[in-house]
This record gives sequence, C-alpha cells and structure tokens, in this order.
Amino acid sequence: MKNIDSSDNFYKKILENNKVWSEKKLKENPEFFERLAKGQEPPLLWIGCADSRVPANEIIGAEPGEVFVHRNIANMVIHSDMNMLSVVDYAVNVLKVKHIIVCGHYGCGGVKAAMGNQHIGIIDNWIRHIKDVYRLHHQYLNSIVNETERFNAFVEINVKEQVFDLAKTSIVQGAWKNGQQLCLHGWVYGLNSGIVKDLEVNLCDNKDLDTVDRLML
Repeated sequence: MKNIDSSDNFYKKILENNKVWSEKKLKENPEFFERLAKGQEPPLLWIGCADSRVPANEIIGAEPGEVFVHRNIANMVIHSDMNMLSVVDYAVNVLKVKHIIVCGHYGCGGVKAAMGNQHIGIIDNWIRHIKDVYRLHHQYLNSIVNETERFNAFVEINVKEQVFDLAKTSIVQGAWKNGQQLCLHGWVYGLNSGIVKDLEVNLCDNKDLDTVDRLML
C-alpha cells in the first residue's frame, strides 16, 4: 500500500480535525457516540446538491443523527435513479421521516450548465434531465432578460419540479395512502448570504397532483 505523501498537509489536517471534533463532542456529552451507535431516528430526509458549499447539517444547525442525506448534481429526483429511490424508500418506510426537503442553491453549476451547450463529459447525460425542466418552462424563462435573474429563477423552478417529481413516486404516494405523516418541501440556499429561502411548495398529500399522477395503490 502506498503511503500518503507527508507533504499533503490537507489530508493530515482533516484527520487531525476529526480527532479534535471527536474530543469536543465527548467533552460536551461523554455518551454522545455511544448514543449514536445505537441507531438513528432522523425526522428529516435532505435531498440536496453535491456542491461542497452546501453542507446539509451545518446550514440548518442539525446534529449528527438528525438528518438523513442524499446528494447529487443539482438536487435531482429522477425516477430511474435507484440510488435516490433506495434512499427515499429507506427514509420513508424504515426511518419514518416526517419531512423531505429538496434544497437547491443559487449559483448551481449543474443548473448553469443546463442553460448552455458546452460539452463537459459524462455529466452531459445527467444534465439532460435538468434541460427537460428548462424545456417545460422555456417561455417564462426566456422572457427574463437579465441573465442572473433568469439563472436564479431556473434554480427555483428546478427545485419545485423535483418536489413534485418526488410526490409522484410510489414510495411517497404509498406513505400518504397509509396515513403516514410526511410532508415535502422546496428550499433554495443562498451562497452569498447563508440564508435558506422557503419556496412555499409544501406537499403533504397528493391533492396538488394531476389526476394522472395519482397512483391507485
């Protein structure tokens, strides 16, 4: 096995940071890790962007064990994504989370890429799903002259669409049919402010879905 280069200060730093963090938590509560090791009962599933500037726990002041997290490029809910579906299924049917937040962020690189035609790599295929969202709302988005305003509007619209796509899954609709308490929410995080914007798209049943999207479970 190859030894880590001693000049890689960042790698050494994060290992040391872990020790400091662990010691701090134990000083605050000697049973902290013992309690965590017994299991998890988070009330929230967070579906967010993989962007390193948007750490789910930190921006909402949550402790370990309080947030179940799934992240991907541009916080997408794609019905053929078995990774995402597996996370949602476990969160809803095993952990019994009461809230699922889809959180995007202004300045999202994936959303920005979907507004252009630049070839990036294999991610082009993922971005196709984001482009589909643009196509659905192209008349409104193209009417926004200011590019920054159009970009921000697209970020918000994308989050809203992902919330509705999440509501259409058999997992969420099955939970609602069984009377499980479960609400879906759409947020956008501001990198420049650190503040979350509630987009006020809150679904706690399938009444806001088109009839064709309501599964007869």
